[in-house]
Amino acid sequence: LAISGLFVEMLQRLVQLSQGVSGDGVDRMLAPLATLDGFGRLGAPPSSSRAIAAVGFTDSLVGPRHPPGYYGAEGERRALNLGAGIDSITVIDGLPDGALRQAYGAAGETALKPWLLAAALVLALIDMTAGLALRGLLPRGLRPRDLRRSVAGFALLLLAAGPAAAQANDDDFVLRATLETRLAYILTGDERVDSISRSGLEGLGYILSGRTSIEPASPMAIDIERDELIFFPLIYWPIIPTQAALSPGAAVKVDQYLKTGGIILFDTRDQNAGSGELSRGMTPGALALRTLLGDLAIPPLTPVPPDHVLTKAYYLLDEFPGRWTGGVLWVESYEGGVNDGVSSLIIGSHDWAAAWALDDRRRPMFAMVPGGERQREMAFRFGVNLAMYAMTGNYKADQVHLPAILERLGQ
Repeated sequence: LAISGLFVEMLQRLVQLSQGVSGDGVDRMLAPLATLDGFGRLGAPPSSSRAIAAVGFTDSLVGPRHPPGYYGAEGERRALNLGAGIDSITVIDGLPDGALRQAYGAAGETALKPWLLAAALVLALIDMTAGLALRGLLPRGLRPRDLRRSVAGFALLLLAAGPAAAQANDDDFVLRATLETRLAYILTGDERVDSISRSGLEGLGYILSGRTSIEPASPMAIDIERDELIFFPLIYWPIIPTQAALSPGAAVKVDQYLKTGGIILFDTRDQNAGSGELSRGMTPGALALRTLLGDLAIPPLTPVPPDHVLTKAYYLLDEFPGRWTGGVLWVESYEGGVNDGVSSLIIGSHDWAAAWALDDRRRPMFAMVPGGERQREMAFRFGVNLAMYAMTGNYKADQVHLPAILERLGQ
């Protein structure tokens, strides 16, 4: 045993497992195992670090010779922290000489596209003019000075018009709306209602991604007076009691959107709206909706008939609850007319966005009245049917689906 290296390893192991002080009364020393550098990264101790006596280790102060980290042996680790050297935490009174205090600022961007396009056009005109001159096709009386003045005047005209054109076209909004399929909602100016609309469409998008082939990106908010509507297949429009009438330009925009195949779900969010409240305008939401639609060419409306595509676009439904229930869902009364018989206008009062709204953990945000979670499931199914209706139109009205639907209904 004494000749082999095992004896030495046994002694080293005993040293690692031993505690206390040495027999001669000298304190046991704890060597640095791993220390922190100036960036808080744990690594091998530097060559300048020194061991610390086990007695009084907790009172040791951090310094260049004793950096913070682990000391001891692999079988026994002790941590040296900054705590012993900090008397109190106070605010720094002043900065050292030469230190510069500067606040964070947003990095600005300069749109160069209009200027580059204008420069490219000017260069193209110069190239075309030079080509004509070399071919002898320019008028003989045209002097170089006149040519330079014409080109300079045209360039100034383009540069003056460039920023205005760039400002009129919100490229970022167009790209976000067109690169991915998105549902949209109208901004009302009420922060709480707008937040519920966004959470509701996000929740509906989560359900659509899990149950159907539709995988919408995050919903987009629409300023009805400024933004374009044509990029969205379905728009959710919550009505608030203080809803203002549309400006002439916005009314034309909405009317054109409805006539070209877009679908808008108007939601008055009235809890106690009965079957006739919408037509009589008895609730605050219905009154505001009548004001909103006053300048639009609205066709006659009718309650959703039993054979409407909304009842069978994906799920078979005979009711369309949201957070509330008991009201009537209204659609355009004609079939087979404009837009191949697809109802572009859908009006109800069940507060569907609140029924669809989920928080960051995919938990419902609002209680359902009075049907509980079963009513929420039916609200999600209506949302799925609505999205499929917006994407596929009257596809499910085709007679080829009739045998399967009758079988599902048990008829």
